[in-house]
Amino acid sequence: MDDCNDTRMLGRRHLLRAGAFASILPLGLAGSRVFASPARPFPTDFPLCHGGGDYIKAADHPAPPPAAPTGSAKKIRFTWNQTALCTSAVPVAVEAGIFEKHNLDVELVNFGGSTDQLLEAIGSGKADVGIGMILRWLKPLEQGFDVKLVAGVHGGCSYLVGSRDAGITDIASLRGKTIGVTDFASPDKNLYEIILQNHGLDPDKDVEWKQYPQDLMAMAVQKGEIQAYVAGDPNVYYQVKNSKGNLFRVASNATNEFADRTCCVLGIRGSLLRDDPEAAIAVTRAVLEASQMVNDNPNHAVEVSGHYAPRSATSADLAEMLKSYPYGQQPIGADFQRQVLLYANELKRAGVLNPSTDPQRYVNRVTANLLA
Repeated sequence: MDDCNDTRMLGRRHLLRAGAFASILPLGLAGSRVFASPARPFPTDFPLCHGGGDYIKAADHPAPPPAAPTGSAKKIRFTWNQTALCTSAVPVAVEAGIFEKHNLDVELVNFGGSTDQLLEAIGSGKADVGIGMILRWLKPLEQGFDVKLVAGVHGGCSYLVGSRDAGITDIASLRGKTIGVTDFASPDKNLYEIILQNHGLDPDKDVEWKQYPQDLMAMAVQKGEIQAYVAGDPNVYYQVKNSKGNLFRVASNATNEFADRTCCVLGIRGSLLRDDPEAAIAVTRAVLEASQMVNDNPNHAVEVSGHYAPRSATSADLAEMLKSYPYGQQPIGADFQRQVLLYANELKRAGVLNPSTDPQRYVNRVTANLLA
């Protein structure tokens, strides 16, 4: 099937039965709204993901089996960004009936704002749970949002791209080069500042940073204005593919010292954890089960979630992108908390978290161990 947006690829009856497409619902946040229609067209340059410690393989370290469902299904409002390919576990869970299996009546609310605003929606009670990039959530969580991070969903999805013609071969060769970023305050920039520090470079002195839109990064490289840049799919995928071998992925948050780190995580409203821990555990189990399904059959995940992808993307391209996100291992419990602690220490060193923040106390406050 050439067109990944063919409506036959999505089991919409399953989605509608699960209440996937709510009526338009304002989230009360500036510049954000919920889009109800699954047929809404999306721009072709919309990012598919916005974005040591060890992972736990679901197959090797299964959590205790859930109790048999009793009583009426628990209603859960799940907020997500439906154009983000890296959140494919959500539509997979709906299509496969995994939420229903765990006695959950899930309403999917597509969130059109940035991931940190999605966190605000959960913290303010407009949603119960959601998936977001951990580096976008750790600083806002320092401010006291009533949201707990409970599990990792997948790794990867942020890339540092370099130009071979500019002499870039590895991270060390970035010394003296100019790196493009979309936002000087972005978590992606924070990530690669940390990586540069880990490899002996001073991100303030050894490189220069310039701001460009994602879709213009490759053109800026061609003009010699930058020699590397930070971005995500689908832009990176197609820019590298169309560069005739010049552009390549120097690093990502799934390589080198980040090879075993989670990227996108599951956050749950704190009051839901306190008032209905069974529902919080059930939705966590469901998301982890669906994540394993994405890993086991990424082609099927593309069929389910490809409806939301840019219309220019083929199923083969989407499958290749999805396979680059480590999806088969989801950290939970102490392993997950250890990873969050690593991020917290690094963000404090980079000046993102406040100097007065105690990383261990911070992690104890913003995480919850539901499945140990």
